[in-house]
Amino acid sequence: MAKKNQHIEKAILMNDTEIEYVLTDNPPRGGMKHTYFTPDRKFAIQFFNKEEDAENPQMHSRLENIVGLYNPTLAEEYGGAMGNTKETAAYFANLFCWPVALIKYPEFGVVCPTYPPNFFFGKHAVKSGVNLDMAGKDKKSRWFTSRAISKCLADDECGNFQTMLRLSISLARAVRRLHTAGLSHSDLSSNNVLIDPKTGTCVVIDIDSLVVPGVFPPEVAGTKGYIAPEVLETMDLPFDDPGRKLPCATTDLFALPVLLYEYLLKRHPLDGPKIYTTTSTEDDEYMQYGPMATFIENPHDTSNRPDDLQVTIHDLGPYLEKMFLQAFVEGMHDPEKRPTAAQWEKALVKTWDLLQPCPNSNCKAKWFVLHDVRNPVCPHCGTRLRADDVIHVRLKKPMRGRKGQWQQTGEINLYDNMPLFKWHFLANVYPDEKMQDRTMQAYISHQGSEWYLVNNALEGMLSPKGNLVPIGQAVWLRNGEMFPTSNQQDALLMEVVKG
Repeated sequence: MAKKNQHIEKAILMNDTEIEYVLTDNPPRGGMKHTYFTPDRKFAIQFFNKEEDAENPQMHSRLENIVGLYNPTLAEEYGGAMGNTKETAAYFANLFCWPVALIKYPEFGVVCPTYPPNFFFGKHAVKSGVNLDMAGKDKKSRWFTSRAISKCLADDECGNFQTMLRLSISLARAVRRLHTAGLSHSDLSSNNVLIDPKTGTCVVIDIDSLVVPGVFPPEVAGTKGYIAPEVLETMDLPFDDPGRKLPCATTDLFALPVLLYEYLLKRHPLDGPKIYTTTSTEDDEYMQYGPMATFIENPHDTSNRPDDLQVTIHDLGPYLEKMFLQAFVEGMHDPEKRPTAAQWEKALVKTWDLLQPCPNSNCKAKWFVLHDVRNPVCPHCGTRLRADDVIHVRLKKPMRGRKGQWQQTGEINLYDNMPLFKWHFLANVYPDEKMQDRTMQAYISHQGSEWYLVNNALEGMLSPKGNLVPIGQAVWLRNGEMFPTSNQQDALLMEVVKG
């Protein structure tokens, strides 16, 4: 086969620096842009397909602000988002494929970092004997959430329930960061969020169409299955009609839980057996995702519920069950009732502390949310835990202005070798992008029928009797004991509950 004709060209950036790229005959082409790569493939050089887009002043202004003023991957001191430190910029650089520069010659364009290597499939991505070439394809979410496709992938490519929960937290945090800055993505979908279940990581792409209300209007309506019902329902109205609903933060808050639901349950929240109309497939699909959209787990309307729902939102624990009901029942046709990205992030983090490893080595999920210690059964495979393997602690924080009174702030299911961090011991410490010290403070040790809290790095750790526990020493966790874990002023109270 003849090699594609290619040679090196130079582009001039807005700051008059040069960047080389490989000019090829048939570059990858999307809906708005076509792409070339630098010789080392660290950056993508993108030009617009249509001349009118490249010459649009509003497009120039949008991208100038995205590269600078709104950029969460660039510290404020270097022209990035307001309040952004070097540390938070580095954190979000892993969650976004954010444009880094604009091109003025040979034509207007944009420079983006290429996706990290782990977001491309390798040579051994599919199971042996499967006639499917995935090598080099980017890891769009749908590869892993579609049962028909995911069953063709090698088992290690699909990760497990814990890694899917980890990347769910990252996605909620990324969307929260956009919304905090007054931005919305406008096209969150399985195409625009790449995931790597092996490492539990994700990256949000196609940033250059961000919406800034009142400044930069949306350019796209979204992607099928992720378009909010109100947007789909009013899509035929003129763009400037006051009744037309356009992509914005609240429509992101429909797409976000659709993705989270797909990651955690491997199905779409609206794809059920219900037939909405028999006039045509297009009309039925319009009803399904638009004006008559019905959540397949709606407790009040079971008309769209499949018969084979083995794992449900109830199995995801109380925090996520509440959120999905709020998003897809209360908020399905009332955008203002949808949970915020920050609320999703908080619920996902709390759910992380309820994770339990499944003792069945053949369980594909490997982990599950143990939300009912009286019935410790893995919903993915049906394996029941032994009584000695079930222990959790309730975390309580001091109530402001009420000395000696405590308020429950969370729960943690414990398992052997479980790591614990500062946010498990101190009030007002939260594991977000601002949390720099992620040193393991302690870990859990399960020996026979006994459980121990081993001090790894926690200064001032206390035993139930109030004695200091040196680093390297352990505390015996006995049922019913309640004690502050540290002598620090904002230490959390830990209550031990076995079985």
